[in-house]
Amino acid sequence: MRVIIAGVGNVGYHLAKLLSAEGQDIVLIDRAADKLKQAANQVDAGTIKGNATSYAVLEEAGVSEADLLIAVTSSEDANIATAIIAKHLGAKRTIARISNTEFIYKKDKLNLKHLGIDDIISPESLAAKEIKRLLKEVAVTDSFEFQKGLLQLIGVNIDEKSPLKDKSMLDVAKINPEQTFMTVAILRENETIIPYGDTKFEVNDHAYFIAQQDGVEKLLFLSGKKKEGVKSIMILGGSRVGFHAARLLSKNYNVKIIERDAQKCFELADQLPDAMVINGDGRNFELLQEENIGEMDAFIAVTGDSETNIISSLVAKKNGVKKTIAMVENMDYIHLSQSIGVDTMINKKLIAANFIFRHIRQGEIHSITSIHGVDAEILEFEVQENSKITEHQLRNLQFPKSAIIGGVIRDGQGLTTPGDFKFQAKDRVVVLSKKECIKKVEDYFI
Repeated sequence: MRVIIAGVGNVGYHLAKLLSAEGQDIVLIDRAADKLKQAANQVDAGTIKGNATSYAVLEEAGVSEADLLIAVTSSEDANIATAIIAKHLGAKRTIARISNTEFIYKKDKLNLKHLGIDDIISPESLAAKEIKRLLKEVAVTDSFEFQKGLLQLIGVNIDEKSPLKDKSMLDVAKINPEQTFMTVAILRENETIIPYGDTKFEVNDHAYFIAQQDGVEKLLFLSGKKKEGVKSIMILGGSRVGFHAARLLSKNYNVKIIERDAQKCFELADQLPDAMVINGDGRNFELLQEENIGEMDAFIAVTGDSETNIISSLVAKKNGVKKTIAMVENMDYIHLSQSIGVDTMINKKLIAANFIFRHIRQGEIHSITSIHGVDAEILEFEVQENSKITEHQLRNLQFPKSAIIGGVIRDGQGLTTPGDFKFQAKDRVVVLSKKECIKKVEDYFI
């Protein structure tokens, strides 16, 4: 697949790394020679210095033969123009990054495909949706539903009191004979481990499971967690992410948003009738206490300053808040999240890059998600009539060692997959795969 990426900021660079790992034919366009040089040292890609809205530059990049053009520069106008021009010059598919979410809410009326833009993405809007997803369950660090909850991805911390501490996968199988859940990954000191029979849980591990509907409560019990919901949320920062998060969350939760810019507070109050807007500096910890931070179930820090977000989240945790989420600009911080006391750190550009990445997947993929800090992706495939995965029982498939099958959805039922499991056409299969072997995994479902 030939992919042109216009803009080598964090989104473009991360996308290039993901695509390069899969051996895609990539061309990078940017005005900044230093960004192109840095990217070229890290990924296998062609580079062109210039303006992506230029006909000559796009022609040089081979736009007429491009399977996908992704415009992710810092300029919304340039991204829209680049996508339109590229489409008219022969690009098969175009994606533009935007910041004006009116385009997202009104995209059906605007008929952007008619203009030449096949899809648009807003990192801010995607980050808000990710925050909403992360708040579904306080007791877990991560949660994702497949087919309306027939299977669920659950992440939990292993602490000193956890009944799973020092237990191997074989030990867990004995106390879970019905196999209602399965361990699919362990994050240990920034290393992602795909677990097998003799792999043991250790203190401070972040463990991830795929569970059937009747396995979630048992999993929480065995890991020493208590199922708790969210009612009250405090959001620090009236940024675009803060606004979109409050807009989504205030429909179902009690939301209090703190913003230090008085004018922005008036605007937020007009746009968010179901949320309480407080004018104040969230770095003032007395203010947080005055606003009853200790009574909040969740604290979301999305100011423009990563350090403020991290420190305020730690303060919230110290004051008894059950769930904390901090937005950070530096992607390297994400691996530090739970080890320093913040439940989850998110990076809006990383979320956007992973969202775009699904457009170049092969096979019948129905959903894809990343686990924050884990060097792997969760994918849901639909098995085809003659797919390679139907040829043998699971234990005899020689499935890649850097991937693991967590479960399958068949006839409206979520099932785990023991070694003698045999896949059938129409099955929906949930796979956790390290990025370097995703292409090998896809081959089993084509």
